[in-house]
Amino acid sequence: MLVKSIAKKLIKEHGQEFTPDFDKNKELVQKYTTVSSPKLRNIIAGYTARLVKQKTISEKQPRKRLHEEDFSKFYQ
Repeated sequence: MLVKSIAKKLIKEHGQEFTPDFDKNKELVQKYTTVSSPKLRNIIAGYTARLVKQKTISEKQPRKRLHEEDFSKFYQ
């Protein structure tokens, strides 16, 4: 829970700087937080990379809505 809340807060405050690249995010996490453990820093950087990837994928693909689907394939 700690990792997720820190990562979401970092993306909310500095969202434009974070990228899907883990190594760049690792440097940014080191810059913007006071995390003393390298393992915890890496976990936060990995989660921020994952969130950024998910965000870019969701922006590219529109969401499908059930009521807009074509059900003709089920009724021949």
